Amino acid sequence: MNILVLCTGNSARSILLECLLNRLSNGRVQAFSAGSKPAGKVHPQSITILKANGFATEGLRSKSWDEFGANGAPEMDAVITVCGAAAGETCPMWAGAPLRAHWGVEDPAAAAPEQWEAAFQLAFDQLHARAKALCDLSLAGMDKSTLGKELTRIGSL
Repeated sequence: MNILVLCTGNSARSILLECLLNRLSNGRVQAFSAGSKPAGKVHPQSITILKANGFATEGLRSKSWDEFGANGAPEMDAVITVCGAAAGETCPMWAGAPLRAHWGVEDPAAAAPEQWEAAFQLAFDQLHARAKALCDLSLAGMDKSTLGKELTRIGSL
């Protein structure tokens, strides 16, 4: 199952969820992340929290969603947006047939630098709980309708 995680800047939340899904799924999910207006670099606190939790961070980069709409890009089964519902952001939409779900998380990068550690930990914990819930599902043979309902349910955790 291929999942594209979208947010505006692709420097924090979407990067975190990409890494979490790839690790927790044990190869059952291939996650990618991108943004509508990529920041151009991964937020340093994203790197810090990922390293603190034993994730490899080599090769992580802030990418445009255009990469995933180009010829030869992996076909997505689901697209998950992670923009915070109350943050006043323009949350990207993905055209096409993949399932879509919204797992809103407030933007930790918007916090003051002295609050980054706590803000990124909160975002990481919220995204970890959702990634684990998805990876705990028996995805093999699950029909698209059921998976869509589960993705929506998980987004409310």
